[in-house]
Amino acid sequence: MAPRRADSLDRVPANSVAIDDYLKTIYHHTEWQSVAITPSQLAAELALAPSTVTEMVQKLAALGLVSHRPYGPVSLTDAGRARAAAIIRRHRLIETWLVREFDYAWDEVHDEAEVLEHAISDRLLEGISARLGHPTRDPHGDAIPDASGTVVTEPFVLLAEAAIGHSGRVLRVSDRDPALLRALEGAGIDVGHAVTVTGRGAVQVDGGATIELPDAATSAVWITA
Repeated sequence: MAPRRADSLDRVPANSVAIDDYLKTIYHHTEWQSVAITPSQLAAELALAPSTVTEMVQKLAALGLVSHRPYGPVSLTDAGRARAAAIIRRHRLIETWLVREFDYAWDEVHDEAEVLEHAISDRLLEGISARLGHPTRDPHGDAIPDASGTVVTEPFVLLAEAAIGHSGRVLRVSDRDPALLRALEGAGIDVGHAVTVTGRGAVQVDGGATIELPDAATSAVWITA
């Protein structure tokens, strides 16, 4: 699919969904690793032309939402992180709500939440949070920021980087690939389960038999360090 090009970004309002999408993507990139995102990575993630991303990054910098130097990575400012955390809070609370209250599967909620996160009121959002008991993790294990933007974290390691013999609890499973989510769930690997690395691409789950993981699984699962 060819990258999407935008019309002049001069007309993009400061409260636009497009800006929220940029900020969410930048925020996501450093949640589970520490290297800041580059404009080319941002363009690939958003399926946009590099020139469009360059223009938008300049706009975000002018709005005080990101810091960026030419040809360098893009990082959120405090204001940008607060705005990104607010929209991510919406998204992840909605995902959790759909799973708990409407019996959605964890591989079905992302696209629904993408639509609903911009539609519900703050009052309804806080009502959802209260009804769910103010959860701190969504169905995939990603942290749900609280109303102030604070998240609860604990030391983690990507399964692909865990040493053989390492044991940990599944903290997070990437929601990027719905088919992989279903395969992992079928293998008993979802948030909260205990795993021990027994080989490259093989784990023991909850003290049971060793299983061979689907392709790409080790790069999509994070466990306690």
